[in-house]
Amino acid sequence: MTAAPAADFGRFVAASAAAGRLVVQPRMGFGDPARMRAGLARTRAATAHTAGTLTVDSYTRVGDLAAARAAVADGARLNGYPIAAHSPATTRTVLDGLCDADFPVQVRHGSARPLAIVRALTAAGLDATEGGPVSYCLPYGRTPLRESVTAWARACELLSTGARPGAVPHLESFGGCLLGQLCPPGLLVATSVLECLFFARFGLRSVSLSYAQQTDPAQDEEALRALHRLAAEFLPADVDHHVVLYTYMGVYPRTEQGATRLLEASARLAVRSGAGRLIVKTTAEAHRIPTVEENVRALETAAAAAALAGPPAPGPTTGGDGEVYEEARTLIETVLGLHPDLARALPAAFERGLLDVPFCLHPDNAGRSLGFVDPGGRLRWARTGAMPIRPDAAADAAPLTSAGLLTALHHVADRYDSPRHRDGGDDHDRPQAAALAV
Repeated sequence: MTAAPAADFGRFVAASAAAGRLVVQPRMGFGDPARMRAGLARTRAATAHTAGTLTVDSYTRVGDLAAARAAVADGARLNGYPIAAHSPATTRTVLDGLCDADFPVQVRHGSARPLAIVRALTAAGLDATEGGPVSYCLPYGRTPLRESVTAWARACELLSTGARPGAVPHLESFGGCLLGQLCPPGLLVATSVLECLFFARFGLRSVSLSYAQQTDPAQDEEALRALHRLAAEFLPADVDHHVVLYTYMGVYPRTEQGATRLLEASARLAVRSGAGRLIVKTTAEAHRIPTVEENVRALETAAAAAALAGPPAPGPTTGGDGEVYEEARTLIETVLGLHPDLARALPAAFERGLLDVPFCLHPDNAGRSLGFVDPGGRLRWARTGAMPIRPDAAADAAPLTSAGLLTALHHVADRYDSPRHRDGGDDHDRPQAAALAV
């Protein structure tokens, strides 16, 4: 079976944006090829402008290919598609007649050592994936950061050279998510830009910069605009790029109404901020792995909300650069000043604590930074450790307790599940909570 026609991911998103259409995408993966194909077919047929996803299983993510192959042989149910355990011919059969220029498919995984995944996806005729040397290392295990950086450099080179003739491989940074929540956005923006610079250094010419919806809509919009601006300032001119927003990655609302309102808010945020693509979440997120039907419903809900949102809002013309932009730029410039080779600069930055992710327990993370949710709902720094940015002057909240942490973790879920929000509270109409040290 031949590979599908070229479906350049970046080109597809750019054309969609030019037509005023937000690309919506699920996080969907099944171990059984027939079920995976059915999920892709339903995604393509949704009443939305969609891209497809092959989300990889946990065995493959951590490099336990023997366990993945054994599960495939036994017919065991997996939590994703084991792309390195299935043959390229099997994956091409999954994609045949679905993946084309109108419906590109991206492989999403979570691996600090992604070489086997990249080999498998290129062998199957795919050329779009995501992750990064920092964002798929620090949150997910104990792989030394230097090993992850080396593995990702090789993966970038393989992706850029192993694609089909004429294809433009695409790589998305997961840096705008990191631990999913409770990280002030300046660090998320900086990590996303730095990882895309890393990708470009190792041969990629089409990238996307991610950002995960956080606790405050106005701050999120500011962060996304900063991400657009910094990408334009730092990425090489010949590197195609767009911004992708993730619907909130933290504790999700438990009610169907709350979950739907949060998804709709993320779609409106994507449109307002000029994001080209949105990774959706479903009403089942707080309870279990979503079904195909629930994923399709989420895609259609997000698309409808985006269509009603109108055109992107113009950027601010006054008011200076903004705190998120200034903070992110400082972090980016600090890392770039350590060494011209990001494969050396990124590990050095974490060794010195110049980049420091809150609540990250990885041995290569300093762990001296701390954030808090301020009374208006914005994420701010209570402590910054050795990072070249200042903590918030008003960070006088009580010391962290388990109760305080749980309150902060549930901040967004509780707000969207509240009767006031279910009765139509606007995205910007936030209750004034007490300051929460997190």
